[in-house]
Amino acid sequence: MQQTEHPQTALFDRRAWRAHRDRAARLGPTGGSIDFLHEEIADRLVDRLDVVNREFAVALDLGARDGGLARAIAVRHGTRLVVAAEPAVGFLARAPAPRVAADPELPPFRDASFDLILSTLVLHWSTDLPGTLVQLRRALKPDGLLLAAMFGGSTLIELRTALFEAEFAEEGGVSPRVSPAIDLADAAALLTRAGFALPVADSETITVSYPDMLALLRDLRGMGETNALAARRRGFLRRATLARAALFYAERFGDAAGRITASFEILFLCGWAPHPSQPQPLRRGSATARLADALKPKG
Repeated sequence: MQQTEHPQTALFDRRAWRAHRDRAARLGPTGGSIDFLHEEIADRLVDRLDVVNREFAVALDLGARDGGLARAIAVRHGTRLVVAAEPAVGFLARAPAPRVAADPELPPFRDASFDLILSTLVLHWSTDLPGTLVQLRRALKPDGLLLAAMFGGSTLIELRTALFEAEFAEEGGVSPRVSPAIDLADAAALLTRAGFALPVADSETITVSYPDMLALLRDLRGMGETNALAARRRGFLRRATLARAALFYAERFGDAAGRITASFEILFLCGWAPHPSQPQPLRRGSATARLADALKPKG
């Protein structure tokens, strides 16, 4: 699948993003690929899915990595087929068949293909998230479910703060280092804008402890979550800037044991492809009782 890119307007460098994901895949499960966060979020998605008293025959794992979530969904009662979609060839080779090499920003699926679409920590890399959500809604069968998790706007706020202050102090200016993300208040509105029914969004924050900032940066590299902004400065951080950022980080966000914390805000998005059987809001003016009467004291 070929994608046309527009350097003047694109938020993310798709080529760099895919390269970072391919690098994480090449590290392998024992060579430095860091999967603990993706595994934890996948487990939480499955927990949410278990609350839904429904069977989903045909499912899509979008941004599947090595297919851990796809395997978990495949053993659910009523599941007949799970398709794993992943842009990194190394990850895809370890995912269960059937599998498709695809960028989640341009899902190559026909309308009404799936009863269920799940996605773990990949939609925050979409330059046009509303457009991506529209495509996913179209790929769902009527009354199909989208359940997705993505990074929210408070993710890595500590790292952003430390890098901003260090770069400004050492170099007299700053460059984009951490990707922007949407806030919880906007998430349900985006689902509604994309045509989903019964949209729900909630957030959870996972706090991870590290010995120092460099250990955090190594984990982000192993996750494939390093900077892929189109406007990023090419090249590595200056050594002095990196050292000052690590110092700022430890001073501002260190604990008594000398470790630092990193916050990952996870937005969980849930929406249904419209279907006549779903609960519908009453037509304006169709009420048979007045609000004033309902509020009158009894007796």
